[in-house]
Amino acid sequence: MSSQRPAVIVTGSSGLLGRSVCVRLAQSGYQVYGFDRVGLPEPPKDQLHVRDIECDVTDSNSVQRAVQKVRQLSGDKLASVVHLAAYYDFSGADSDLYRQVTINGTDRLLNALEDFHLDQFVFSSTMLVHAPCEIGQSISEADPLQAKWPYPQSKIETERLISEGHPGVHSVFLRIAGVYTDFGRQPTIVQQIKRIYEKDFQSHFFPGDTDAGQSAVHLDDAVEAIIRTVDRRDSIEPKTAILIGEANPLSYQTLQNMIGQRLYDQQWSTMYVPKPLAKVGAAVTDVVEGGDAFIKPFMVEMADDHYALDLSRAKQLLGWEPKHQLSTTLPKIIDALKHDPKAWYRKNGLEEQ
Repeated sequence: MSSQRPAVIVTGSSGLLGRSVCVRLAQSGYQVYGFDRVGLPEPPKDQLHVRDIECDVTDSNSVQRAVQKVRQLSGDKLASVVHLAAYYDFSGADSDLYRQVTINGTDRLLNALEDFHLDQFVFSSTMLVHAPCEIGQSISEADPLQAKWPYPQSKIETERLISEGHPGVHSVFLRIAGVYTDFGRQPTIVQQIKRIYEKDFQSHFFPGDTDAGQSAVHLDDAVEAIIRTVDRRDSIEPKTAILIGEANPLSYQTLQNMIGQRLYDQQWSTMYVPKPLAKVGAAVTDVVEGGDAFIKPFMVEMADDHYALDLSRAKQLLGWEPKHQLSTTLPKIIDALKHDPKAWYRKNGLEEQ
């Protein structure tokens, strides 16, 4: 055995969330095995307890090889598996990859782990599995599930697969809000900043209630929630869902004004545009931009969706609530853009205009 530390597998270990989770788990006393198709881009030099193992969840043989490698190194007991690997496409288009990666990939992984003594299986889900709530109300884990596009639908189906197809697994479903960092990364927030920074004509129009908003969560807070979930694996009941995000989201109009004020020392005027007209505009823009426009017609119907979260369960079971707030981090994100636009665009996967 390479270590007496409790062993944890983290899938999707090369991603933004996965990298940070691996490092924090190692710092918290675990032996971590990172599963991904590619290695960690920047292996942490001071983390001897993070071991990268190649694993493609769409390939049963690859999954079996990775799992057997963990058995050779740490035996057949696992404290937890933090399953972050999934397919995500913000275009809204359906894809076979949702089934191949997210749904069937999870099934392959759990099948490969059947002979292990597994204390816990943490599945990274999304708050978007829930139907949106009315402004002034909050969503709880007991509220209805309603997926409006393929990404959250794949998460609902995977939660069901874990609960019904692998009922003996001690599972936890973390329904996480959109993750942002000090330089952006959360796609809708980044795109909203980009439109205003570029003084895009479209930045002044919105096809929904500008008082609506969607919860987000800082990367550091999301990582902390995952670490606490692993640490408290013995006290969390199987098949427990936990919402992770900021309780009260900033409204679309508040974000508009905060961005405009920080960039141009002025509030940003925002006018309502009817949904049918907005859909046509989104479709035309997408064609003009060769299918690369961020705003797709399907998004128009969700412009009114409001996601405020009841964090009672996270507080009770994890002792967790966010330490960061988007309202105080947004100035840092915008200042990073003003300081070095090229770096900001690059880090957020954008092409500079």
